[in-house]
Amino acid sequence: MNHQPGHHDHRDESGHHDPDRPDHRRLGRELGLFGTDPLMGAGLPYWLPDGAAVRHALEEYIREAERRAGYRHVYSPVLGKRELYEISGHWDHYRDDMYPPMRLGAEEAVLRPSLCPHHALIYRSRARSHRELPLRIAELGTMHRAELSGALGGLTRVRAIHLNDAHVFCTLDQAVAEARAALELIGRAYADLGIEAVRHRLSLPGAGGKYVADPELWRRATALLRQVLAEAGVAYEEAPGEAAFYGPKIDVQIADPAGRESTLSTVQIDFHQPARFGLRYTGPDGARHRPVMVHRSVIGSVERAVAHLVEVHGGAFPAWLAPVQLVVLPVAEEQLEQAERLVREAVALGLRAELAGPAQGTLGARIRAARLVPYQAVIGAREAGAGLAAVRLRDGRRPGALPVPELLRRITARVAAHSAVLWDEDPLI
Repeated sequence: MNHQPGHHDHRDESGHHDPDRPDHRRLGRELGLFGTDPLMGAGLPYWLPDGAAVRHALEEYIREAERRAGYRHVYSPVLGKRELYEISGHWDHYRDDMYPPMRLGAEEAVLRPSLCPHHALIYRSRARSHRELPLRIAELGTMHRAELSGALGGLTRVRAIHLNDAHVFCTLDQAVAEARAALELIGRAYADLGIEAVRHRLSLPGAGGKYVADPELWRRATALLRQVLAEAGVAYEEAPGEAAFYGPKIDVQIADPAGRESTLSTVQIDFHQPARFGLRYTGPDGARHRPVMVHRSVIGSVERAVAHLVEVHGGAFPAWLAPVQLVVLPVAEEQLEQAERLVREAVALGLRAELAGPAQGTLGARIRAARLVPYQAVIGAREAGAGLAAVRLRDGRRPGALPVPELLRRITARVAAHSAVLWDEDPLI
């Protein structure tokens, strides 16, 4: 998947930064999500524990969504021999965005700019039958782009990219259905994540020599993508010059709170790479046939997805994504034991829960410090004696005191359902 992250820069028309606009770089620092260090290098952020918790929750959600959709997950190395990218076409068409080769004895190794070639090799690692198709291979894998330092910024433009990528190897007759299913998977993920697609774009080749020269290949792939969009009932705009070097693609466009647009998700139909790698399957007629390769990414790069989520939600993530989902607040030292027990029970159920005890300040100060945490459980003398916890929600509602098992059941149900709703009177079972 060739998925080039865009660049967000929150400046007004005069070129000055607007402090009132949500900026994931500022929020990332304030919330302790990620950081950078000159010794690590530009475009190479590190993830702090709270940011890592958000990222892990997002990655696990995507893996499970893909598993339910019939994908099998793989791991592949971040390096490949130069010859691999000569075969794929990246060396001819994408070399300026790649890191220079590293000499290893008689070989040259390259940091990969894409996962596609590795997945093509996984497909051809053994003989394939039509009975195996469609074969859906997915990976959350690292790739590298040699971005110039002036273009780097926060998580939206980085040099080491963790891409949610997948490739479906299928027959020609299956390609439209697989690409449409990928679009539907993207739509479901956006609903769960609170992401809004502002438009769909059919990205086509432009002038110049950066594209594979095969007019029939482009015509066939473009016709199939138009069919996908028509069957899905999706309005779209054409964008000449935005295609990948080897084929057209459907881009799902998002906008940051300042209205700046970028691509998050993509779906592509590719005839080029199966031909370059000599991919085959045995058909029902016993003859050898070439598969079609559908590339798709649900959330694009993890870095960009998290940056967008930080800006869209202002750090107040949906409960299932929040770095801390439940904070337990004992009013006084006398309730510490019950509060610690509640934290242990919550953690045992898979929740990200923390204790904020009296040593951290007054109850009011602790409540304010935890303002972005979806659920707060206050335990005073009355609650401790009755096995209760007084619930406060991030949105200001106070459902009241509940038995601890009931509280945990409600929260875990909301989290498991990836619900955007924090609470209602009829809890999810």
